[in-house]
Amino acid sequence: MSRTAIREHAFKLIYSLEIQNKENLNEQIDLYIESNNIENPNSIEYIKDAVLGIEKNKEEIIKKIALNLKAGWKIERISKVDLSILELAIYEIKYKELPYKVVINEAVELAKKYGDDSSKSFVNGILASIVKQ
Repeated sequence: MSRTAIREHAFKLIYSLEIQNKENLNEQIDLYIESNNIENPNSIEYIKDAVLGIEKNKEEIIKKIALNLKAGWKIERISKVDLSILELAIYEIKYKELPYKVVINEAVELAKKYGDDSSKSFVNGILASIVKQ
């Protein structure tokens, strides 16, 4: 499975957790992995690391997003799709130290595929602003 496909699975799980109860997080991760027939150990490790890492650092990640919003915008105004993409990208850049150009490109591709018309520009703008800091 390609890194892009693994990242997409991580995004889908992060998004589903944004809109539902986060109790039994490890159980939900395992259920997602099983129901999507993800068997590669590296893929499983990446997905678990991303979801648990985002949850562990959620407050700091949300703060980074909020600090880079336009004046008058609040975090609650961001769609759950865009928020999930941003959380994953910020986690990869700040905590996994992946090359930001790759991460931003992948995030924009997810935004094109799953977000609305303005998602790709919004995601790109927020991430570019965060990288500049």
